[in-house]
Amino acid sequence: MSQPGRQQHDVIVVGAGHNGLVAACYLARAGLDVLVVERNDYIGGAAVSRNLFEDYTYSNCSYVCSLLRPEIMRALELPKHGLQIIPYDAGCTMMRGGGHLALYDNHDALRREISRHSPRDAEAYDRYSRDVMRQCKFIRPLLLREPPDPTSFKPRDIRELLYLGARFHNMGEQRMYDTLRFWTMSAADFLDEYFESEIVKAHFAGSSIIGTALGPRSPGSAYVLLHHYMGDIDETVGAWGFARGGMGSVTAALTSSLRSSGGDVRVSAPVNRVVVRGGRAVGVELESGEQLSARVVISNMDVKRTFLNCVEPEHLPEEFLTAVQRFKIRGSSGKLNIALGGLPTFPAIPAGCPALRGDMHITDTLEMMERAYDDWKDGRWSRAPYVDMLIPSQIDPTMAADGKHYMSVFVQYCPYELADGPWTDDKRQAFGNTVIDAIAEHSPDFKSLIRHAEIRTPWDIEREVGLTEGNIFQGELTMDQLLFNRPVPGYAQYRTPVRNLYLSGSSTHPGGGVMGAPGANCARRVIADFGRASA
Repeated sequence: MSQPGRQQHDVIVVGAGHNGLVAACYLARAGLDVLVVERNDYIGGAAVSRNLFEDYTYSNCSYVCSLLRPEIMRALELPKHGLQIIPYDAGCTMMRGGGHLALYDNHDALRREISRHSPRDAEAYDRYSRDVMRQCKFIRPLLLREPPDPTSFKPRDIRELLYLGARFHNMGEQRMYDTLRFWTMSAADFLDEYFESEIVKAHFAGSSIIGTALGPRSPGSAYVLLHHYMGDIDETVGAWGFARGGMGSVTAALTSSLRSSGGDVRVSAPVNRVVVRGGRAVGVELESGEQLSARVVISNMDVKRTFLNCVEPEHLPEEFLTAVQRFKIRGSSGKLNIALGGLPTFPAIPAGCPALRGDMHITDTLEMMERAYDDWKDGRWSRAPYVDMLIPSQIDPTMAADGKHYMSVFVQYCPYELADGPWTDDKRQAFGNTVIDAIAEHSPDFKSLIRHAEIRTPWDIEREVGLTEGNIFQGELTMDQLLFNRPVPGYAQYRTPVRNLYLSGSSTHPGGGVMGAPGANCARRVIADFGRASA
């Protein structure tokens, strides 16, 4: 075994995903010596841009940007380090047999479009939007706050509980009832309270199933819908956009910000274990056997990978290990990245419609969506999958050469484990063909334009990126795994049972998406603890 590195670092962060980099940036700006170690030979985790075929750039995991907190972008000066978000202003759901529903940022155009399918739903949309935004306004201030421990009598926890209680009380009696119902409702039940048109409900319900092992009729899926509304671009709440150059531009800007503050990233450095002595984390051991020393270790891995793979069980309380084993991280999402020789046509959508430049879906009823979920529960990929596809090269010319295009295709549902045995190359290709065939039903020239397709199942995502079961949120966003329950009751404040070992990934509050809030919150906790320890 080689000797420890050149020096003892103040902080070692395990994993160069976006949350790990956010935590590292804040800590480096606080004057600490920070090193990020990454298992892959590239930086970014699931927020990467990769050139895997000719002159095409793929955002081959995460694919759109909205949830990244503007407070973090400003504090870390990410635009100065090259990050540019290009908003898109429309989207659509195509209907079997022709027809479509387009959704626009322009309020009047959106109402006219909904009224084509249901005048009643056009009137209801304003009420729906108001009620969803009301929930967003309640939750958004909590994203960059450390959740309180409701069993603690520490002044800080009492203050946070009082803050939560005051915000809740100020909603008024009826809104308090509505909020409690909302957090436990299914998306289908929630949408039924506003809309009658199946196509309208199907379009909005898509956000409730992305990245989660729930169907639109599953209790708790209404909150997942809300989770995707909590971002903003240029102060437009709920807006979505493309990171110019792909999602790797987010982590490239974070890396540049980190290095400008004196921190660094070491790639091709997979961690074998967190080194623990006397109940305290003192560094990491790489798979090569090299040990790196640090006063603090932050794991950006999910809670299961951290404690079931990288910390020896004798260092952990038995009840904590049991809770970690029970934490729900279920793979349900697949991804295709497709190089196209030209722009495909979609006859259901008028030529030149801005909806073609946004997110396009091909699931037009809640029933179709629920049946896709039933396939997943039976251990097979959905025969008629929910598809969220975008062609960002229409807006961002850096993704493909002139006249060529890149399509990102996110898929629900695809299981981590198949009922008929392990994933094989043939099964992966069959899954990809199912998705391609589903898209081709709406685009007659689509298949003829395909030059290359990267097909990724949850098993592939786990193996390549390190997300347990390929779960993009590092754990289900259900009520039992939110706020002070995330990831484990009693350990929701980024600390762990091992002293000086912290968590910064999406397994912690406030959860998944390219948000950065878990990393920022973890950094503040480390700075507070580090300051006390150094005093």
